[in-house]
Amino acid sequence: MHIWQLPATRALSAPTGPAVADHAQSLDNAAFQVAVLAAASVLAAHGVGEGDRVAVVLPNRVELVVTLFAAWHLGACVTPVNPALTPSEAGYQIHDSQARVVVGDPATNPLVTLDVAKLGSSTSQDGVVRAASEPAARPDGLALLIYTSGTTGHPKGVMLDHANIEAMCQMIVDGLGLGGDDHSLLILPLFHVNGITVSVLSPLLAGGRTTIAPRFRPESFFADVERLRPTYFSAVPAIYAMLTNLPADVRPDTSSLRRVVCGAAPMPAELIQAFEARYDVPIVEGYGLSEGTCATTMNPVRGVRKPGTVGLPLPGQDVALFHEQTGDIDREGTGEVVVRGPNVMRGYLNRPEDTARTVVDGWLHTGDVGRFDEDGYLVLVDRIKDMIIRGGENLYPKEIENALYSHPDVLEVAVIGGPDPVYGEVPIAFVALRPASTATAEDLLGHAGKTLARMKLPARIHFVEVLPKNPVGKIDKPSLRSTLRPVG
Repeated sequence: MHIWQLPATRALSAPTGPAVADHAQSLDNAAFQVAVLAAASVLAAHGVGEGDRVAVVLPNRVELVVTLFAAWHLGACVTPVNPALTPSEAGYQIHDSQARVVVGDPATNPLVTLDVAKLGSSTSQDGVVRAASEPAARPDGLALLIYTSGTTGHPKGVMLDHANIEAMCQMIVDGLGLGGDDHSLLILPLFHVNGITVSVLSPLLAGGRTTIAPRFRPESFFADVERLRPTYFSAVPAIYAMLTNLPADVRPDTSSLRRVVCGAAPMPAELIQAFEARYDVPIVEGYGLSEGTCATTMNPVRGVRKPGTVGLPLPGQDVALFHEQTGDIDREGTGEVVVRGPNVMRGYLNRPEDTARTVVDGWLHTGDVGRFDEDGYLVLVDRIKDMIIRGGENLYPKEIENALYSHPDVLEVAVIGGPDPVYGEVPIAFVALRPASTATAEDLLGHAGKTLARMKLPARIHFVEVLPKNPVGKIDKPSLRSTLRPVG
């Protein structure tokens, strides 16, 4: 079964079974299929057909998922747009993707050309249903255009076809052990491939269901868990840090959760252990890129989970290390993580040179430095671009961050390179402490100095209340760098 066939297949096999819900509505499988066909008819009436692109500017809600499947029914591709973007930023993505229509709320976004409220109508303006009963999607047809965060230059559109999506979702279903009784609680944004594949498509493929949360709020999150009884959710390290830092009297019922997932950025082992000890729920940490359709490695649900690693390669993917000095690709030593498999993107939209630099001989070059441990688990050392060169010595911020994270008073930390007249660059740490902590910079340096060589210790530590995050929830290091260096 193809992913785009899910609404029809589920409606036939279990029409009254739950499919997708949010705070405003809940659709069973039959209603989900009706909504998809109605939305497809409206899209078709607005000129959307095979090969077209549909931009969706919506917060997390059922209509976004319905639009996704409706566009696929017509053989079109969807590019989800972060609704928090400025008109200029959103306009770039819409123009670059050559979107035929822009679905959203015209009252909140001037770029919208199709009011999402009209998608519920099953007929076009002349009263004729336009959508064919049989889907027009093909395995090699473009399914998603996911735009990278654009920390340098303009964002790039990652082209993912249906074969990419299907391979990825099957890997997630198998890797997480999802089944028909699984219930995903979506808290990550649906403009990112993690939210789409891990929290929506994979549970639907497994026969389960998904509930969409409009926005993550740590103070009310566990009330939602107790009320909705999900079996898992996927989040980023910053969310787990906030949940771990809730007041001590917050003791929720987490018995419905079989496992929770962490992705988007490596999670400190100390934070994993703290969350699991407090809430008695295992964290399954994974690793991947949008260019790899989401996940490449995962700590096993059944088997040894190793905090501090991002797990084992998912079946169907080859993961190795590229050594720039020799050009060798193997699993020895430390090198750039490279990935090969059916999940690797078709390329960047209209950027052949960027594509050629990123996918070489079938290998996706991730830009991450890693190594394999003795059991074949991948350990991420750092991002190549984040490496600090101090007087000719290569320093990896993640190693310094891990040393600081191990201090019990540290909630979050980010290390970046700052200019220095003697060494060129030196490590600078930004630290958010736990409430009521009295730890000083000297305390943290003394603690980190037990495991780090002196040259790796931060030259300065800046204490902040909270570290800046990008829309996906990763710590925004470019924003921190802008406080040390003039922009441009």
